[in-house]
Amino acid sequence: MLRRIGVFDSGIGGLTVLRQLRAAFPELDMIYLGDVARVPYGGRSVETITRYACDDVRFLLRFGVDAIVVACGTVSSNALDVLRETFDLPIYGVIESASRLAAQLTRTGAVGVIGTQATIRSGAYQRYIAAADPQVHITARACPLLVPLVENGVEPMDPVAEMIVDRYMSPFDSENIDVMIMGCTHYPVYRPALEKRLPGVAMIDVGEALAQALRGKFGQGEGQGTTAYYATERSAAFDQVVRIMDPGVDPAAIRVENPFR
Repeated sequence: MLRRIGVFDSGIGGLTVLRQLRAAFPELDMIYLGDVARVPYGGRSVETITRYACDDVRFLLRFGVDAIVVACGTVSSNALDVLRETFDLPIYGVIESASRLAAQLTRTGAVGVIGTQATIRSGAYQRYIAAADPQVHITARACPLLVPLVENGVEPMDPVAEMIVDRYMSPFDSENIDVMIMGCTHYPVYRPALEKRLPGVAMIDVGEALAQALRGKFGQGEGQGTTAYYATERSAAFDQVVRIMDPGVDPAAIRVENPFR
């Protein structure tokens, strides 16, 4: 029976996943790490992404976690196998569950995927969706500016965010997609802008899809329902970003600790 799980992301975006896990498993203790000092991971090499991810897991292991949730699409698509080979505990990523859900939901047989450069380059979503339903047509698009926008506190309906979303969504206009995977945990922040730009397209939040998939694995749990928050740096827009990601989290409750210097 699980008592405590660790959750990490390359920045504060993983709070969108943590919020879904918190709602699904209120009895579990959770430790969150946002590696703000090294965000974004999406433009890094696979070797660097893997090294950073191993650092993050080792940090969480200090707290006696029973399982790890990788609340990062970039790590899930590029380093998950290495993490599972390296560490002796269950480790879950955000790719597979969202891919299965997309294949189930589409009626037009066309699915869109947006993510970081590293995520799209890896082809992970394409492989998992094809495994679930080889008939689905997939259009994938890297959106490298969205993570820096979020991490700098740009609000969801800010004209700059809407302009960038419009630019990134234009390749999907002719693809007849009816489902879009927001393949980075930062992207749900811009869901209003995405839905405005692509009306009628179902948006899949990878954190929500993962929480649903984990219900059968995590069970009831034996924790106290506590949550501890850590970040490796407090950026200039830190408090604003935290409130955008999850208004229920007090930025002052996030402890800053960076053992990776």
